[in-house]
Amino acid sequence: MLFPRFTTFLRTTATFSSLSVTAGITIFRRLPLSLPPPPPASSRVVLRSMPTIPFLSSFFSSSATQQQDDMSFPDQRPDSEWQAVLSPKQFRILREKGTEAPFTGEYDKHFADAGVYKCAGCQAPLYKASHKFKSGCGWPAYFDSLPGAVKRNVDNTLGMQRTEIVCANCGGHLGHVFKGEGYATPTDERHCVNSVSLKFSAEDEAAAAKDAGGAASKA
Repeated sequence: MLFPRFTTFLRTTATFSSLSVTAGITIFRRLPLSLPPPPPASSRVVLRSMPTIPFLSSFFSSSATQQQDDMSFPDQRPDSEWQAVLSPKQFRILREKGTEAPFTGEYDKHFADAGVYKCAGCQAPLYKASHKFKSGCGWPAYFDSLPGAVKRNVDNTLGMQRTEIVCANCGGHLGHVFKGEGYATPTDERHCVNSVSLKFSAEDEAAAAKDAGGAASKA
């Protein structure tokens, strides 16, 4: 008698367990499912307003992104007039902010005891011969410019922030200026200039300085 009763007990227990599981599944299916709340509006605005990666975007930019304190220049010739007086290479660098290949420029290894380097576009004097020094960078290097001859702008291309230098008289692109590189110069600056942007003249430096001062006063 004991064995049949034990068998009946096991069957009853299995049936009860099966019913409990089925009931639990049914109750679970009927429970309302609450979805997580959407992110607050402020978070969505922050995500949409995040800036793009500058290093990637720079590959698709054809010109420097600049912040200029003064966009006006005394020489306001349009591109059509510049194209008439500049060679294609000069126009690409001076007016379209191009760069010549390193160690190829006419003035990279050019040194003189006296004279001035002028803007190849408008002939405004920019640098004295005594400003030039050997940097080994592949472009003409100057530790200073004539007073008021050069303007500086922020250049954010190439995924970094650099300082562009332009002719203060016509806005022609010269190159970039770098500080704190450790050169033994009075200013610890290196004006890295394209040879194409320059034209050397052996005229008196004092006269050039006077011309540069006059151009600066008109700016």
